[in-house]
Amino acid sequence: MNWQNTRISTDGTHHVYRDTGLPVYSARFKWVLKFHEPGLAPAGDDTGAFHINMNGEPIYEHRFLRTFGYYYHRAAIIMPEGWTHVDIHGNPVYSKRYAWTGNYQDELCVVRDFDGRYFHIDLDGNRVYSESFLYAGDYRNGIAVARISPIACTHIDRTGNYVHGKYFLDLDVYHKGFARARDESGWFHIDMEGNPLYNERFNMIEPFYNGYALCETKSGKKMIITETGEIIHRLE
Repeated sequence: MNWQNTRISTDGTHHVYRDTGLPVYSARFKWVLKFHEPGLAPAGDDTGAFHINMNGEPIYEHRFLRTFGYYYHRAAIIMPEGWTHVDIHGNPVYSKRYAWTGNYQDELCVVRDFDGRYFHIDLDGNRVYSESFLYAGDYRNGIAVARISPIACTHIDRTGNYVHGKYFLDLDVYHKGFARARDESGWFHIDMEGNPLYNERFNMIEPFYNGYALCETKSGKKMIITETGEIIHRLE
């Protein structure tokens, strides 16, 4: 059985095969989420939350308040004392508990402590840098967004060092070498050095898709621009 060929049933109680719509297993649950490597899915019933295999069987005896998908064989879960990550046997990977945890991306995971501060941990639960942030996002290709203050965001590398040392009101992760950013005048795209690709500012922009990005002007007009800010198509 190929877990990648599954999807969640329309009533959310089990998984079905994507190509046939037939049930993957006979069991039914209160809820299920998607399968992830190595073929395990979050599920819940009257006993609590746990993970199941492709046969619809719980893979361990532990029960949690809520479970999420596995990434790097580690899944975020909620227990009464807080959030943590468990291995495929349902055992906590590390002893620390948090107010919230994300999912592992690029072998690192963002967490929020009980003081409301964000930082990243490695696969063993160790902090990867000493600084804490007002907010932080997932890593992509070794770079993440960190919010230094309510009005200042920047990019950090895997050791918590600032990538370009420039700050923006809002910021996105890099996608194919460019990131979305916002200053007092609006949204635009920046390069790896934090420099704007063009002078124009927009109400809304999307990441570049094969060299082009959808943008919306201050007057509400939508257009497609290139990586140099050239308008190549207007949605009129």
